[in-house]
Amino acid sequence: MPSYEENLSRFEGYDAQVVGISIDSKHANLAWSKSLGGISYPLLSDFYPHGAVAERYGVLRKEGMAERAIFIIDKQGKIRYIDVHDIGEQPDEEQIFDELRKLG
Repeated sequence: MPSYEENLSRFEGYDAQVVGISIDSKHANLAWSKSLGGISYPLLSDFYPHGAVAERYGVLRKEGMAERAIFIIDKQGKIRYIDVHDIGEQPDEEQIFDELRKLG
């Protein structure tokens, strides 16, 4: 499996920006990132108002947690791909790159 840095280079080839969004606070996100040894893409906090972004994208659970989801949004702001999967499941990175290839 490619490293984060290798995948980021691949994303750049598709003129894409990778970001993570979490409903946790920026302090909790920083601690989580450090526990992983750091991550190489921006991790944004959707903490206040709590889960507003997740709610707008339809992935905020009624318990206040967000689904684990991946969205690909084109330059015109149109959602082109959505992948919602179990919280313990790793997304299929190759599927993401397949979808990016479709954007041309």
